[in-house]
Amino acid sequence: MAACLRVLPAAFSTPHSASNSSSLRRRSFKIGCSAAGSKNSARIPMPPINPNDPFLAKLASAAANSPEPLHARPSNSDSPPYLDLFDSPKLMATPAQVERSVSYNEHRPRKPPPDLPSLLLHGRIVYIGMPLVPAVTELVVAELMYLQWVDPKEPIYMYINSTGTTRDDGETVGMETEGFAIYDSMMQMKNEIHTVAVGAAIGQACLLLAAGTKGRRFMMPHAKAMIQQPKVPSSGLMPASDVLIRAKEAISNRDTLVELLAKHTENSVETVANVMRRPFYMDAKRAKEFGVIDKILWRGQEKIMSDILPPEEWDKLAGIKIPDPF
Repeated sequence: MAACLRVLPAAFSTPHSASNSSSLRRRSFKIGCSAAGSKNSARIPMPPINPNDPFLAKLASAAANSPEPLHARPSNSDSPPYLDLFDSPKLMATPAQVERSVSYNEHRPRKPPPDLPSLLLHGRIVYIGMPLVPAVTELVVAELMYLQWVDPKEPIYMYINSTGTTRDDGETVGMETEGFAIYDSMMQMKNEIHTVAVGAAIGQACLLLAAGTKGRRFMMPHAKAMIQQPKVPSSGLMPASDVLIRAKEAISNRDTLVELLAKHTENSVETVANVMRRPFYMDAKRAKEFGVIDKILWRGQEKIMSDILPPEEWDKLAGIKIPDPF
């Protein structure tokens, strides 16, 4: 177009008639445009670069050092011409999208953090830290089945700090079947189940403590265990016949609990039934004597036991002379 403009003044420089002038104008415009498209036409002179302009000097230096000239960009590029010279443009988020913007959420977790039971599950730990209500039973049974599915040979560690199916004040919060459900699940496991009493193991929780693998039942030194008879839930305005039915069910659950405790503690049914007439509390030492646990856990006990002198050394230090055997 610039070449066309350069030819037009020459066409109007010679005086002619209106028709001739019009024809010459069209002819000159046509010639000038064709000349602009030809290869031999003169290029438009570029203004010289001001060496004192730092921006132009830097731009010229970048163009000179570019391995590929700007006018020879590949024709089959996936991006529009010259747009691939720059980084992908980042559009500013609209107010409705600011909360989902990467820059604002880069320090937020990409997924919800796991809960405490899930974290303990990675260590094959099942923690019972509440009374045995249906929600706790559901979680514990599901964790036991999951850990057996993951590895049927590795042991499962069950930490118990529960008041069983009652609260600490004695009020019933769950049915005795909650404890029996966890017990039956433990008996079906192929894995060894190491039970550890932390705090308290009362009622049905004491049964779960004693139901661990023989030789793998532990108790913290200041934990407490207690066995007691099942309690009848509040009857309210229940008819007398229904109260009798509930009482019979409580007696049946008591007999089942006595039989299971006798089995795992290796005591007679009569012994367990006698101590269960009233709440029977046991500290760690007494629980070990009764057969509920196998070992008391406390730090440093191995070293202390190794430092204890044998009976012969005690007698020697005390001046007791041991008679020679015949």
